[in-house]
Amino acid sequence: MKVAALQMVSTPRVDDNLAQARALIAEAARAGAELVALPEYFCLMGLHDQDKLRIAEPLADALHPDPSTAPMQHMLAQGAREHGVWLIGGTLPILSHEPERVFNTVLVFNPQGERVARYDKIHLFCFDDGQRRYDEAASLTPGSQPVSFEMTDKQGESWHIGLSVCYDLRFPELFRTLGARKPLDLIVLPAAFTDTTGKAHWELLLRARAVENLCHVLAPAQGGLHENSRRTFGHSVVIEPWGQVLAMQTQEGPGVVLAELSKPHQITLRTQLPALSHRVLD
Repeated sequence: MKVAALQMVSTPRVDDNLAQARALIAEAARAGAELVALPEYFCLMGLHDQDKLRIAEPLADALHPDPSTAPMQHMLAQGAREHGVWLIGGTLPILSHEPERVFNTVLVFNPQGERVARYDKIHLFCFDDGQRRYDEAASLTPGSQPVSFEMTDKQGESWHIGLSVCYDLRFPELFRTLGARKPLDLIVLPAAFTDTTGKAHWELLLRARAVENLCHVLAPAQGGLHENSRRTFGHSVVIEPWGQVLAMQTQEGPGVVLAELSKPHQITLRTQLPALSHRVLD
């Protein structure tokens, strides 16, 4: 199955970001991708952290998102349907039950444009090195439930796909939980890693998650200098179950990272090294 990780440098302008996302989705589809994933906050990198509250949408109807009340969800559904791809909508702000808070939400759409999964980011990033300070809990409500979904590719192969977002990467127990009922075939992790933490840990942690779960990893990222002066690390990447990088964008800026995932290769590795069946501790 061919997959695509879309890298963006999102702006404070939603319309500009949606236009860029549409163009990248179309490019990935033309290249033959069946599963396409946008980065975290594909829709907005605001000048202020509270800007995401201004554009937050209610969760729309799963089959027919209303463009007047949920334009971002409408764009995702339309993009999936128009190009006949499974589309993972990075993250976008969905209204929370808490005042002045939103969920940082991944939405998944099938090739018919139907929403088939929703995941709200569980682990909220906090970082302070004296120069840069981030505290997602100031504007986000954390999710509480791990989420995975099933898809069948054009060759008839079934894929069990686990959803995660950015800072979730540092918590391996999330991925063990996602694979408890049935081993994961693919982890998808939209991200907006900071340049500082990305240089230190991005590839290291992604490859570790692939190796310990013997599964593929698809990680689309924000990558470049944003108008709010924040620099994100980028390096959108696809990794195979032995931890080898299949494709990565090493330059800043928008782009499409394409790679072929092999279910037979994964099965071979799990047969040769049945580590998942050797687990003792929960």
